[in-house]
Amino acid sequence: MIGVVIPTLNEVEYLPDLLRDLHRVLVPLDIVVADGGSADGTLAAAGTAGARAVAAPRGRAAQMNAGARAVAGRWLLFLHADSRLPPRARRALLTAMVDEPELEAAVFGFAIDLPLPGKRFIEMGQALRQTLFGLPYGDQGLLVRRDLFDEVGGFPEIPLLEDVAALRALRRRVRVYTLPGAILTSGRRYRRDGVVRTWLRHAAIMLLYSLGVSPGRLSRWRES
Repeated sequence: MIGVVIPTLNEVEYLPDLLRDLHRVLVPLDIVVADGGSADGTLAAAGTAGARAVAAPRGRAAQMNAGARAVAGRWLLFLHADSRLPPRARRALLTAMVDEPELEAAVFGFAIDLPLPGKRFIEMGQALRQTLFGLPYGDQGLLVRRDLFDEVGGFPEIPLLEDVAALRALRRRVRVYTLPGAILTSGRRYRRDGVVRTWLRHAAIMLLYSLGVSPGRLSRWRES
């Protein structure tokens, strides 16, 4: 069984589509929505789709850790609520479960729901980042054995870049595979703030983090 953890905060617009995709996965799933205090219909949407909801302190890392404690399964799959799991990604997940005995941690490929040329720009930029630095986005999901997740201490409960910190900890122990199927993530932030501006902000955050700037300072800068 795979325990699926989805952190949410007011995601009623996106969550139902992801849950429908998950119900097409041909392996047993235990789906937990780890909610940080939604005020819309997110919890009702989760219940309607057969997912369990747990309350958690607001913050993606804290929510995902709370979901991991609540969900069943030898494997954990962390997904963002505004992602979609297309057929190729679902097949890649199933194949990994059956044909990859050495697999301990993996991410999916990256695709974003934007029109051209913004779509190509962001996808090529992420492919370069992953090739050069081995750092996928949190939007690419994370499939990990529960015992390994526990060994690294789960997600560090920092204001942002918890996905980067967790992946670094995993890579020190195991090879992190990239599955041959892409998750489709929403481009809503790029549409709202502009493709180039948003990409430059993300690149600056990663550069400053690599230079030792704390996630707390980076979070305050991002929100200013």
